[in-house]
Amino acid sequence: MFETPTLDTLIGYNLNVALPAIALALGTMILLLVDLFLPDERKHWTPILALAGLSASFVMTLFNLNPAETEAFGGMFVADGFTGFLNMVVLATAFLTVLLSTDYLRRTNTQHGEYYTLLLMSTTGTMFMIGANDLVVIFVALELLSIPLYVLAAFRVTDGTRQAWVLRSEESGIKYFILGAFSSAFFVYGAALLYGATGTTNLEGIFAAVQAIVAGSDASAKFLLLAGTALALVGLGFKVAVVPFHTWTPDVYEGAPTPVTAFMSVAAKIGGFASLMRLMVVGLSVLTLAQGLPAAWQQVVQVIAALTLILGNLVAVAQTSVKRLLAYSSIAHAGYLMMAVAAVGSEAFVPGVANAAAQGMLVYLLAYMFTNMGAFAVVTALEKDDGTGVNLDDFIGLYNTRPGLAVAMGIFALSLIGIPLTGGFMGKWLVFGATVQAGLIPLAVIGVLTSVISAFYYVRLIVNMFLLGDKDSGNAAVGGSLPVRATVYASLAGVLVVGIAVPLVTGLVNLVRLI
Repeated sequence: MFETPTLDTLIGYNLNVALPAIALALGTMILLLVDLFLPDERKHWTPILALAGLSASFVMTLFNLNPAETEAFGGMFVADGFTGFLNMVVLATAFLTVLLSTDYLRRTNTQHGEYYTLLLMSTTGTMFMIGANDLVVIFVALELLSIPLYVLAAFRVTDGTRQAWVLRSEESGIKYFILGAFSSAFFVYGAALLYGATGTTNLEGIFAAVQAIVAGSDASAKFLLLAGTALALVGLGFKVAVVPFHTWTPDVYEGAPTPVTAFMSVAAKIGGFASLMRLMVVGLSVLTLAQGLPAAWQQVVQVIAALTLILGNLVAVAQTSVKRLLAYSSIAHAGYLMMAVAAVGSEAFVPGVANAAAQGMLVYLLAYMFTNMGAFAVVTALEKDDGTGVNLDDFIGLYNTRPGLAVAMGIFALSLIGIPLTGGFMGKWLVFGATVQAGLIPLAVIGVLTSVISAFYYVRLIVNMFLLGDKDSGNAAVGGSLPVRATVYASLAGVLVVGIAVPLVTGLVNLVRLI
């Protein structure tokens, strides 16, 4: 029989630990109701209120970085340095996405208040994925992150036409829904097998149970562990778009509204890699086949990382659409992040490498957020109302007409390559360092070589902007409104700060300890 929770019960849940995510969820519900009653002439308040809700959650995160109690909901949610850092990154992502979206929705006749509600709800799901310490919470948060994105990917359908770009958006939503369904199905099946082997869904409980199973002789339990780990890896692999689970991801990125593409390219990676890192570090880092060997899943993750790096960078070379180029670039960057996950598998005989890999991942995600949001902001500025204007040829002569946007895009391209004094360099430096520390030298070599390949298509973009065309051939950047330009320059500042203010960034992430 259901009992009404008492005050003591609620206090025992330590809800204050998860307050930033809970507050954003409540604020999203309030925003939905407020937008329902706003007259058309006051709909401009909806994005303003969305920004206010994100700002409030960000401030709460700052005050909640070192809570007295770090666990909530009976240990199912944790608020440590890892959670706080990534919460700030994803909230900044959503904030910049709202700025990108206001003028874009007006120009494309898709200005509906539900857009911001869906965006904030997806952000809430990402925040719960980041702090999830239980397989059940990871699954529920994964759905909360994904379902709004299915709708947002197809949002251009609401402009009332059946033009080609609208059909691409519809196709994008359908394909992302199918990918998400596969992701959820594989993950929940893997979680069920892990529960069957260990008797718990709590990650710390799984860690203790895995130690006992590995030391014992129960072959069936070991098989369930390996099968469950493989399926959970596949499920999260779909979410972060690593090879061979990247199918249709470029189609989704190309067809979705550009601000939505920017958001999903960052937020889905933050949520997916946060859960993947927690699962592998906190729950399965001791899953070995014999004493003295690395984690049983490390070799598979290495192969996935290598294939993702190679395919993402090589196929990006052949792209003519910048949105599609950035999609394959996003796949390649998932490979670099998978290098950090692979490094965790050496924790058994290289103590400290798991924390080093987690710290490298945090810096990489921070730099990637600023770089990708800035790059897609420039694409949004150049994109016309009908979805054209985003090919490589449309960037020819951009420096002649919009020098500020061209310089910013050039720096974003250099950051994606990993050139020193940019955020991308710092992220790669730390991830590569953790990979070498873990003894995965061949994987680190592949990472360096594929970075060289990536320079080809990024430099081609720079050449188009600065060395080709004349003063009359540059793109007019019809979407370069004040909020879009603010997003570009805020992202540019973030890329340079992460790349130059190294002690500040490393000082923050050095506080992070997963084990």
